[in-house]
Amino acid sequence: MVFCKLSTFGNFIKTAKNLKKPKPKKLKKILIIEDDKHILEALKVNLELQNYKVKTSESGLKGFLEWQNWHPDLIVLDIMLPELDGISVLKKIREKDIKIPILILSAKSSSKDIITGLTYGVDDYLAKPFDLDEFFLRVKRLILKSSWYKEEEKEVFSFGKNQINFRDLKAFVGSKQEINLTKQEVKLLKFFIKNKKKILSREEILKSAFGYEKKITTRTIDNFIVRFRKYFEKNPKKPIHFCSLRSIGYLFNQDTKEDKV
Repeated sequence: MVFCKLSTFGNFIKTAKNLKKPKPKKLKKILIIEDDKHILEALKVNLELQNYKVKTSESGLKGFLEWQNWHPDLIVLDIMLPELDGISVLKKIREKDIKIPILILSAKSSSKDIITGLTYGVDDYLAKPFDLDEFFLRVKRLILKSSWYKEEEKEVFSFGKNQINFRDLKAFVGSKQEINLTKQEVKLLKFFIKNKKKILSREEILKSAFGYEKKITTRTIDNFIVRFRKYFEKNPKKPIHFCSLRSIGYLFNQDTKEDKV
């Protein structure tokens, strides 16, 4: 039985040779800075099985230098590190790069420790001991959110006499005052803007804006609101944009009667 003529078969081979091979998918790069060798090796092996490209460092200083040279897509960072502690590494990185997602993985899990991490720009915080599947989900979410961050639709948002530049992480109050915003402040501002005129509980804000569970203190949100009022309200004691509803939560108003006067 003849399936095809020889000439046709030959043309098929030529065509197949000329077809462009699909480019191999570029693996996302993850840098782990952790001084516990067992955790370090276990995370490296398991992340590689999940198709990530992984490099490791056992000290804060070496990890910081590795970040400068390798340019990873995500950093997994311990706090208690030799040579340079994790918070110092976080600060130094954020001075140069406010976009790279950073996940703190630490045995220091008090509310104070988490608030410190948030203040200096960490994206997520996972306490040891941890569930490996939960770790994978957080890694995946951070890398996905990082891609959203790069595709920001609206770079500038205005309300009242205030203007926020999301790309440059800056805010402008009136025509003079310029404020440098942290990445965490920008995340929360975006969440409020997306949900303007909607009453939001502290738990909802904490979970939706940052991905943390209810067990983490909601005082974190209150601290952010205090700062926003100092930045953007004419009278922080009588806010018109970042309003609180006793025992319920917060509400963001973009336009107010006072703005139109």
